[in-house]
Order: sequence, then C-alpha cells, then structure tokens
Amino acid sequence: MNKRLLTLAVSTVLLGNVTQVQAAGFQLAEYSATGLGRAFAGEAAMADNAAAQFRNPAMLTYLNGTQMTAGAILVMPNIDINGEVTYTDGTNPTSAHDIADDAVIPNFYVSHQIDDNWFVGLALGSNFGMATELDDNFRGTQFGNEASVTTIEINPNVAYRINDQFSIGGGVRFVIGEGSIGAKSSADTVLPTPVGNLPVPKGTTLKYMEGDDTAWGWQLGGAWQINADNRVGFNYRSAVDQNLEGEANGLAFNPLDPTMKMAGSMELSLPATAELASYHQLSEKLAIHASINWTDWSSFEKLEAVIPALSEPTQLVKQENWEDNYRFALGTTYQLNDTVSMRAGVAYDKSAVSDANRTLTIPEMDRLWLSAGMGYRISENFDVDFGLTYIFADESPVVEPRPGIPSDDSSAHFGGTFTGTTSGNILLVGIQTSYRF
Repeated sequence: MNKRLLTLAVSTVLLGNVTQVQAAGFQLAEYSATGLGRAFAGEAAMADNAAAQFRNPAMLTYLNGTQMTAGAILVMPNIDINGEVTYTDGTNPTSAHDIADDAVIPNFYVSHQIDDNWFVGLALGSNFGMATELDDNFRGTQFGNEASVTTIEINPNVAYRINDQFSIGGGVRFVIGEGSIGAKSSADTVLPTPVGNLPVPKGTTLKYMEGDDTAWGWQLGGAWQINADNRVGFNYRSAVDQNLEGEANGLAFNPLDPTMKMAGSMELSLPATAELASYHQLSEKLAIHASINWTDWSSFEKLEAVIPALSEPTQLVKQENWEDNYRFALGTTYQLNDTVSMRAGVAYDKSAVSDANRTLTIPEMDRLWLSAGMGYRISENFDVDFGLTYIFADESPVVEPRPGIPSDDSSAHFGGTFTGTTSGNILLVGIQTSYRF
C-alpha cells in the first residue's frame, strides 16, 4: 500500500486528461489563434503579432512600434475509454465517455520597440493544463478517477537585432501551478492482511491530493534571416522545477481514517522543449512554414511523494517510463487581398508513452492535426484572427496494472484489472485581436 501512495497535484499535471490529446503529455500548444490556424507550423520563425515572443523571443525584433495581442482558444474534447475489468465477479465490460469538460485557454501579449536594435515584451499564457473525471460507474477508478491542473505563465522577454540577418532573444518564465488527483475503489472489498481485513465499500476514496507551487524557468531563441524570403528560427525553453505542496487524504494514507488530511509534497520537473522552424515566401501571396518540436519527456521516469507524517516519508507513487516526444508540422499562408489572409496546416504529434506504459489517467496517444484559419485587417492598426483545428487521436491500448511494474499492483485489489482502449478527438476554436500603436 505504501508503495502506491500519492499522486499529488503534479501527478495531476502528469495524469493526463482530455487536454493531453492537444499536445504530448500534459503540454499545451494553444498559445494563439493565429498559430492555431496553421497547426502551429513555423512558430519559432513567424512574427505575425506580439504573440510570437511566446514561441521565440527573437521574433520581437520583427515587430515595429508597440503591439498588443489578446485572445482565447476554446477546447472541446471528446475522449472515451472502453474495455473490460476482471475481478472476483468475473470479466465485465466497462466504459467512460467524454471524460473531460470543455475549457478556455486565454492569452495576452504586448511588445515594444525601444530603438532600432532593442525590443522588449511580456507574454501571459499557459504551457501546461488538463482536467479529467471518470464516472463512478466506470470500473477502473481504482487506478484514478480524476485529475486536474491549471498553470499560468508570466514571461517577460528582451530581444536584440545583431544585424539585418541575425537576432537573439531571451526571457524568464514565472509559472504558477495548482492541481488535484484522486482515486476511488470501484468495488466492495476488504483491506488485505496485515492491515486488518477492514471493509472497503465501493466509492471509498483511496487517495486524493491537491497542491500548488510557483517556480522559475527561462527561454532563449534566435533567428536567421537568410534573405528577404527565407528565415529560420530556433527556440529552447528550460525545464521548470516545481515542488507542489498541499493536503492529502484517503485509504492509502490512513486506513483507519481516510478523511484525515495530511501535508504532502512532490517534486516535478516540467520538461524542457525546443523548436526548429522555417518560413519561406514563395511568391507575393503564398508562404509555407514548418516546425520540428522536441520535448524532454524522458525526464519523467517516476513519481515520488514526500508525506512527513508517514513512517516512510518518501514513497514511490508510480513508475512512468515516458519517452522523448517529437512533433512535425507543415503550414501555409495565402494573402487573398489587402485585408484577408488564409491559413492552413497539418501536424503529427507523437505520443510520449509506449503502449506498454499507457495508463487510464493519461490517455496519451498519437495525434493528427488538421487546421484552417483566417486573418482580417479591420484597419491599418487593428487585426482579427480566427483559427479552427480538428485533432484525431489514435485508438490506443491500455492495460492496468502494467506487466512488470510493481507500483501498479496494489490498486487492482480495489476493483480488478483493466484491459481496453482509449480514443477520441478534439475541436479547437480560437479568436484573437491585435492592435499596433
């Protein structure tokens, strides 16, 4: 029991939910409606508006004067889990549908040109977030019944134009995060010896944890203007080390009083990311752009919690064994006339877990993005952008407990073993306004 104790808020971050189908792991890609319309292809080399700094601060050097951008992206997920549970009553089908609610991801950016060479900016957005909840009728809640995480990132940036070809930029990242995670027994059972054969009714909270933290990181980017029509950009975002602190309760922490709350914490390193992007103006009206993104998910090997009230404060929560993730995107922009620009894009986002390590609380799958968007210039200084994306998530197998991973085994006692699949799709709709002073 002690080996499977806590999954804290950070697990929250890691216990994927619906938003995890937007980008690998619990990562969010939705930083602007402009980028959404081209499947976020070429972002580290694009400078449409003040939002560009969030993906590459060097792009500030392409923004004249003072500019302000604000918008939001509506996320409408449809994620299902289907399978069967094997327990003392035999093998029975079970399923959970629409395990995540709709959500809105807002953003705000401002940029300012100090002189011909120096530029500054401020970005407010989110790189991580999710929320899932499995119905009490689903017979897999012993492995996790809900998870949520919310992060806000405050990101001041500065950029310098070295010459007409090269620019560099950097910034600090202040990340505010909070989250929760829980699991419930999905069947009537009893605690095994030597705990004392205590009855555990269906729906008993096995564990629940919520917590929050703030932490710092940084980003660094560069741009190479090869010639008037071709540009390459690169950006690196550091890992952000968080230590979520909060309260925990449940049978796993205190078999005699599952409602008793105890202080707990868990270290989590939000992974480093990098992007290599290019932009190519093929004609007066047509441009194409592309990106390759990397995320250091292999750093997410296991979760360990610290609960000082326990006789063994440091506990292995779960072995994860994640893998580095790559994303490939290709997009195009067509200038229809002086006021309207059209965008389109396609992307392929690889899962951060193998089939052998996928879990119910992390419906992590390969994803295919199909995107379209439009920009409309209302006046010389005022633009409105729209973006629409449909994401296909591959149907993928899930088995819990996972073979060869002892940290999974104790949960099966409270409802059985699960074998099945997870699948889904997501619709993203974004709107954004930009103003140049």
